[in-house]
Amino acid sequence: MTTSRRNFLELLGVGAAAIAAGPLLTGCSDRPASNGTAQNLDSITGVLPAQKDLTIAVKPDVIGTRPVPDGFTRYPASLVDAITAKPGTSGKKISAMTPVWGPAPPGLDKSAYLQAVNAELGTPVAFTVQDGNTYADKLNAMFGARDVPELLCVPGWEVEKIPRFADAVKVLFTDLTDHLKGDAAAAYPMLAAFPSGAWRNAVWNQRLYAVPNPTDTPFPYALYTRKDLLDQRGLSIPKSLDELLAMAKQITEPTRNVWAFSDVFQMIQMYFRVPASKGGWRLRADRTPEFKYETPEYRQAVEVMAKIYSDGLVHPDLVASKGADQNKLFAQNGAILFSQTGFGYWQGAQAENQKINKSLDIQPVPIFAADGGDPLVWGGSDAISYTFIKNGLPKERVEELLRIVNWCSAPLGTQEAQLRDYGVAGKHHTATPDGPVKTDLAFKEIANQYFFISGRNPTVGPFPETPHYVQDALGYSNAMVKFLERDPWDGVKLEMPARFAAYRVPAEEKITDLLRGRRPLSDLDALIKEWKDNGGEEARTLMAKALSEAGR
Repeated sequence: MTTSRRNFLELLGVGAAAIAAGPLLTGCSDRPASNGTAQNLDSITGVLPAQKDLTIAVKPDVIGTRPVPDGFTRYPASLVDAITAKPGTSGKKISAMTPVWGPAPPGLDKSAYLQAVNAELGTPVAFTVQDGNTYADKLNAMFGARDVPELLCVPGWEVEKIPRFADAVKVLFTDLTDHLKGDAAAAYPMLAAFPSGAWRNAVWNQRLYAVPNPTDTPFPYALYTRKDLLDQRGLSIPKSLDELLAMAKQITEPTRNVWAFSDVFQMIQMYFRVPASKGGWRLRADRTPEFKYETPEYRQAVEVMAKIYSDGLVHPDLVASKGADQNKLFAQNGAILFSQTGFGYWQGAQAENQKINKSLDIQPVPIFAADGGDPLVWGGSDAISYTFIKNGLPKERVEELLRIVNWCSAPLGTQEAQLRDYGVAGKHHTATPDGPVKTDLAFKEIANQYFFISGRNPTVGPFPETPHYVQDALGYSNAMVKFLERDPWDGVKLEMPARFAAYRVPAEEKITDLLRGRRPLSDLDALIKEWKDNGGEEARTLMAKALSEAGR
């Protein structure tokens, strides 16, 4: 899926002189758009850091079936100081930008959390926190203006939304290859501990440009249900699409302010085995690339989702795009009983909302196939995000920023990780025999700011406030991982043609209009033709050539 990105071996692309001479983004340029690039990631080992394990690692309690990470149900009994010297030496404020979903946390002057972490760093980090839902817009504007902070978080799923991203990387960000390749990474032991494979996707233009933050789950989406509310109704978690749709009609009661669904189109696509590799591609029987819009499975998913909308099974505030808070409607109000969202939503929502509703029980619905056979589960092993360092900085400043990122990447079992994740004891968390439990102030001030300028060896837990979560999450994950979609382009990093990337969001918006009844279903064929005419065929050519160049 597109939250998976792998790739290497430049096919087409724009020369460095042309990049330097003109604006970075297609929308700002009269030059012909990039036709895309492909890179074979098996060929780049020489630019990657040498992996070296830390001696402070703790043993997991639950083993994940790879690529599912291992889990911890218990917090380490004792913590170590992994980094004794303060990483910041200049005292000069560091500018950084990260995303947030939900209310923005208070700024540096009003945040005890930021002040405490910055005191340990020795050099303050000043965060600009942007709405995660519109982060791509901010990145596009920032790239077009060539104005980036010293540390920039780019979520992995936003990369494909930015035309000519590899060109922008070369101009805007520091080449980290000589700082981190081979044994040079030993200067940053937290970073050196990452598996070598985690670094592959941080390579653009055959050079290492970012620190990756690998995902702690291969699953981009899950369908969650309020099991506590199903139990009250004497209902069980559905085991088929027919059961789900029948139950949705049964539980939707507008007069009681209850609806079955949020937007669940991604899950409906999964139920019909719509492809998702590299954003929606698969191979036909003759091994030519085929995009999801062109498949009969996608058409079936569109028809089912459109009927879900027309039957009034989706909360009307979400249908009208009124800015309603889907998570509040689901976890707090019980106005939605089935909610599609990212896998990482589960634990935080359970922890925060169970303080008010002690019976709250958020659980995932196991993925099934519409025809009753084995499901196709979308997945990916790429990074949640990448941390880039601004280009043009002195060597000493780059090294200081890497030391900051190294500190922020400390693993479970360290004092650094506890401060990063839980803040100050007595303010942001309460110490318990099971580990730190966040306070209300923590939920207000901690918004993963330092997490989003770090990397890590992914693990799950521990979460003492939700003691069953790790077992539940890894039980679900280990059951679903056997059905992960096989990506024909695995190990090939693609940057899609600029026209294709630029049309991605408009195409999805038009599909949304169709699903919600603002356009007739009969428009689907015309929308597919528009997609083909706006970079779809160029993308198909790139996908085919990438496989050929990779010898597949």
